[in-house]
Amino acid sequence: MRGPHNIWRLIRTGATLERTGAMNVILDAFDAPPTLRFIAHALGKPFMWLGYKGDPSVPPAPRALTALGPAYIKFGQVLSTRPDVVGDELAVQLRVLQDKLPPFSVEEAKAEVERELGQPVSDMFSEFSGPIAAASIAQVHKAKLKTTGEDVAVKILRPGIERAFSKDVDAFYFAARIVDIFAPGARRLRPMEVIEHFDGVVQGELDLRLESSSASEFAANTEKDEGFELPPIKWDYSARRVMTLGWADGVPMGDNDAIDGAGHDRQVLGERVLQLFLSHALRDGFFHADMHQGNLKVAPNGNIIAYDFGIMGHIDEYTRRVYAEILFGFIRKDYKRVAEVHFEAGYVPADKDVDEFARALRAVGEPIFGMNATNISMGRLLSYLFEVTERFGMETRTELILLQRTMVVVEGVARSLNPDINIWQVANPIVTSYIGKSIGPKAMLSDLAKTARVLGRFGPRLPGLVEAALIKQGNPEPPKRQTFWRWIVLTAIVSSGAGIGLWTAAQSLF
Repeated sequence: MRGPHNIWRLIRTGATLERTGAMNVILDAFDAPPTLRFIAHALGKPFMWLGYKGDPSVPPAPRALTALGPAYIKFGQVLSTRPDVVGDELAVQLRVLQDKLPPFSVEEAKAEVERELGQPVSDMFSEFSGPIAAASIAQVHKAKLKTTGEDVAVKILRPGIERAFSKDVDAFYFAARIVDIFAPGARRLRPMEVIEHFDGVVQGELDLRLESSSASEFAANTEKDEGFELPPIKWDYSARRVMTLGWADGVPMGDNDAIDGAGHDRQVLGERVLQLFLSHALRDGFFHADMHQGNLKVAPNGNIIAYDFGIMGHIDEYTRRVYAEILFGFIRKDYKRVAEVHFEAGYVPADKDVDEFARALRAVGEPIFGMNATNISMGRLLSYLFEVTERFGMETRTELILLQRTMVVVEGVARSLNPDINIWQVANPIVTSYIGKSIGPKAMLSDLAKTARVLGRFGPRLPGLVEAALIKQGNPEPPKRQTFWRWIVLTAIVSSGAGIGLWTAAQSLF
């Protein structure tokens, strides 16, 4: 229930934000109006003594969110993917959130596995370790399948995590509603939309069947990608609260010394991780949206292994084509064409001037391309591009912000492996190849074939649909009476009657 009972939760949250010094950091990042600042401080300052202290060695915002618990940690992680909402500086701070919490016991873990899979753990696994990683929503154990002796990773949701998240998300909605009502100037921050986005992400992660499905789809898309592999899903040992995958043996992607010691070529790995991400985003429209070093390993054979599929990005085919052409235009420095693509796609309102927009895009591209090749960043380019398009009236699109954020992370991984990597040189063949396949004559023939298949399916219904449309056009329906105006008129009549009655009563008194 999103009612006043949530006020206590908000007071505790405000007290923690004030005590850790995070309140002003967050309000400044959101460029909050004075009314919202007043409400926030009024809920926090008088009760600072009730707030959690957190770890003083951590920056204020991550410190506060970590102290407040799993839902707040996850909220911070989701906000880190939305620099359009919280700003670049706070987004960077939130990315360093340590997603590590005290683990729950192995006995509780085994009980959860048995409840979900309907068998004793000893019947399924010959070995079952203590927790090897504990995050905000789940923790992971290493186990060995009894039937095959294969090593697996078993991911288990925290006991009661659904109820805990439900309570906190309920408070988040209540807070967003308060902002909407009492601070109209803050509506531009879209508080309800932000919470709805967070709620959607969390609901997906609280059902491990959905993560298993994402992993399965990702594996099907990438099974022919050279130098890339995913741990297989063990469907017989997976359910809503338990997910079992093959064990990923390899060197952590963030450990350069171990990578060198294993004899792997870091320059090759840096190029491969960037090209794989671009291939997944452009070719498949389905990409790993949390592709940092902690979710990547290097297998003994040199393959890149990815895991943790809780956050995946999706881009439809039309949008992929548009943004591939935009990137290709930037690579060729054809700013007029980049501008035209934005107008053709309807991203920028038609009443804007295409030449003026092209000049604004040149102001984005030239400084970046004037840099040393090893400093050029595709993520930075996309960030600047979104800033310009917003100034020209383009609405923010969540899936593209997620793409831009992931691009920044992947570039960071690539540069950590090879600081001298030339991002554009590595990306060029992937983007050029996609352009050739998606915009050339072959793509046109493919589109025509798809259209023909659709017409074939609906062909028998087309004459009836056309006839109905023509009849409707020739016999337009009478305009519907507007309920809204009917209520306005009724209110006016009642108000007038009440006014006359009050006036008459007043006259009789005098």
